[in-house]
Amino acid sequence: MRCRAIPLAAACLAAVSAVACHAAQPTGPIQVTGGEIAGLQTGAMKTWLGIPFAAPPVGSLRWRAPQPVVPWQGIRQARSFSAACAQAAEWITQPKSEDCLYLNVWAPDQAAKLPVLVWLHGGGFYGGTAAQPLYDGANLARHGAVVVTVNYRLGIFGFFAHPELTAESRHRASGNQGILDQIAALRWVKDNIAAFGGDPDRVTIMGESAGGESVAILVASPLGKGLFQRAIAQSGNDGLPMDAGENHRFASKAAAEGKGLAFATAAGAGSLAALRAMPAEALQKPAWLPRTLVDGHLLREDLAATYRAHRHNDVPLLVGWNAEEGKDLAPEILGTDRFTAANHRDLVSNLLGHAPSTALLAAYPGATDAQARASIDRLTNDWWGWRMVHWAGLQARHGRSPSYAYFFAHRPAQPSTPCGYGCGAGHGAEIQYVFDNLHLDPRAWTAADRQLATRLAETWVGFARTGKPEGKGLPPWPVFDGSNASILRIGGDGAVPLPDFSLFTQRLE
Repeated sequence: MRCRAIPLAAACLAAVSAVACHAAQPTGPIQVTGGEIAGLQTGAMKTWLGIPFAAPPVGSLRWRAPQPVVPWQGIRQARSFSAACAQAAEWITQPKSEDCLYLNVWAPDQAAKLPVLVWLHGGGFYGGTAAQPLYDGANLARHGAVVVTVNYRLGIFGFFAHPELTAESRHRASGNQGILDQIAALRWVKDNIAAFGGDPDRVTIMGESAGGESVAILVASPLGKGLFQRAIAQSGNDGLPMDAGENHRFASKAAAEGKGLAFATAAGAGSLAALRAMPAEALQKPAWLPRTLVDGHLLREDLAATYRAHRHNDVPLLVGWNAEEGKDLAPEILGTDRFTAANHRDLVSNLLGHAPSTALLAAYPGATDAQARASIDRLTNDWWGWRMVHWAGLQARHGRSPSYAYFFAHRPAQPSTPCGYGCGAGHGAEIQYVFDNLHLDPRAWTAADRQLATRLAETWVGFARTGKPEGKGLPPWPVFDGSNASILRIGGDGAVPLPDFSLFTQRLE
């Protein structure tokens, strides 16, 4: 969603890898697409940072689909992260550049045919980077996997359609550049990951927020065929039909191209060449809402229609959401933090994309300003969860592979500094557990926190290994069958009830 994907201390926004220390030793060279690379080894963990998976999308390549890697001579040192992709997000403070199509790999020493986890970062498709320390893959890899984190184009550079762009494309499509970057990265993984000890036939795509939405799109896209064998989405998807309202991210090709033309006119650019000649900073000044579009190439229809026709990549699916995301997401989704009794019904309609039923308004009342705020926060959280559950249900009804669903209700130890986003079981709270990276945040972590981090890392790696969220000593996880009883609760001791999802299905069933 249009949000920061990590709710951690400011130290977690610095692009510093946990392996970049005095104990690291250079690795031997590895042959990959483009030439040879060398990384770093710390103890039993090897790391390669800043590996190019496509040509720099600059100059005449701005807004084009990703092009092949430019070969190099000699051994390329893969020891530091690349710049973050050009973006307007102020919460990413490290260097940013259009030259950003690079990925990072962590692998245990002596790895051989291990399952592969490919992480797609969140940030609303307008911000974020694979270099955020929270995404350091070393601890997750220690549980028995090769971990890859990927940069992809963002904002105006990653989601911009224009008639001239469509005309120059051999697929007659434009506007989904950021997702095409992810496809290019997955092709690189398929071609190269064996050299790092990974199994190219056991690749799991995983992501949170916009990264989770990316997973949904890749599962639905014909371009993803054969590039991955499992999928994990944490708090992000786009499984709704095309008419589900403005808060659904998909756009039509005509609408997206019209938006691109209007942007060019406002910028005083009479042609695509003039737009490409503009500096990146000028292009990022106007507000731009990145949206994926049904372009006939990456996507041929919305995700719900794809599942119902069984045209998706039918792989095991693991999805879920957190118990306290609504307070983070509501202002960003609705474009306001003024939740009052006077505008309550309009905000509910805006969120859902249609007029609410009497039953839904009774469940989420707004008779007073205080009641309206509490209801909007809770409704946003429940609607966000319903999107995940609806997606898992599409797979359960129309797919052959199993789907699994979770509800993350664990409240982490309190941070040492005031928390303003993702607090408690808020948006992104589960990431630090999945990556087993609690040590990056100086909190008074409890034994329960540490045990949960080990458990989730083991579960995610187990899912990558077998297609089932299982592992030695882990509790059983039921296959999702459409019922709340088949949603695995992670923490919370039942204090936060699961929603009545039947309130959200009036337009779909």
